[in-house]
Amino acid sequence: MALDRRMLLHFDWTIFMVALALAGVGLVSVLSATWTGARHPLDPLVLRQLIWIGAGVALMTAAALFDYRALNSYAYPFYVVTLGLLIVVAVAGQSTGGSRRWINLGLLKLEPSEIAKLAVVLVMVHYLREEPPRGGWRAHQMLIPAILLAVPAILVLKQPDLGTALILIMITVTLVFVSGLNWRTMAVVVLGAVLAAPMAWHYLKPYQRERLVSFINPQSDPLGAGYHIIQSEIAIGAGGAWGKGMFQGTQARLNFLPEQTTDFIFSVYAEEFGFAGSMLLLGLYLALIARGVWIARHARDRFGSLLAVGVSGIIFWQVAINIGMATGMVPVVGITLPLVSYGGSSLIAMMVGAGVLISINMRRYLF
Repeated sequence: MALDRRMLLHFDWTIFMVALALAGVGLVSVLSATWTGARHPLDPLVLRQLIWIGAGVALMTAAALFDYRALNSYAYPFYVVTLGLLIVVAVAGQSTGGSRRWINLGLLKLEPSEIAKLAVVLVMVHYLREEPPRGGWRAHQMLIPAILLAVPAILVLKQPDLGTALILIMITVTLVFVSGLNWRTMAVVVLGAVLAAPMAWHYLKPYQRERLVSFINPQSDPLGAGYHIIQSEIAIGAGGAWGKGMFQGTQARLNFLPEQTTDFIFSVYAEEFGFAGSMLLLGLYLALIARGVWIARHARDRFGSLLAVGVSGIIFWQVAINIGMATGMVPVVGITLPLVSYGGSSLIAMMVGAGVLISINMRRYLF
């Protein structure tokens, strides 16, 4: 199919370049977190991340050139395939650090929970794409979205992966709210969430409960559940205004900082580039999210508008929770920093999402 010249003229370079810049920050941070000296070879994680970035850019471009409206017909097939992958993880997935989250494909490890974020967004948008009835969606009309959310969320919780399950819930709530939820239904949902909280506590793993308790008082168990938060806050505070400089961060270099290439990569970056560098990183995220919201407001159809909200919602909630964890503002639940943390599945999923945003924006000039 020939490309319409108007699409190429209106290619969204803002989304493309900001996503690439964030991936570049991630590559530098992974390099710094694994650096052992100029005389030593690069850590394999750095080389893998570079490969993932290349693959991600290619897939982001492909997603941008693909007509996003066609995704509507693939919503349920994509959702079912994702559920199948999550079931494979539960049955024969690879376990690391007490969690079973990956499918070992030889050359790479696939993490289906990252794909589940896009799958849930797509299937929710497919369901909510029609205008709601007068007064907004009623409670009984939210039964199907609740089921569509519950199945992957339960499978993800079984891994266990509380952080990703929370992201699935938050993006669903965001989409339902934006699509037009009846205020009475909203009150029922909030009341239900409050009443369900004690039950949810009962089903948490012991280490997850300890993390929630340590969030209130990290010093109560400084060498156990509170260790992550304490070391992260030390690293961020040590960065000061301008940071210690690249490869100069002691928290990462001396291995005090846990999960320094994934969940707490922001702490590595903040220690070496300080408050100024952190503001630059947050500025890039703000630009990406704001552009996504702008695209949602100017999309030519409801499906494209909600799809842009969903993708932007994934980025917003992950950034908010990840940086909240690193700074001690929210409990540690295990969430990567989008486009920055190490990991092929997460990086590629987010770049595909960025490509979808570009596709929505380009095609508003065609119809």
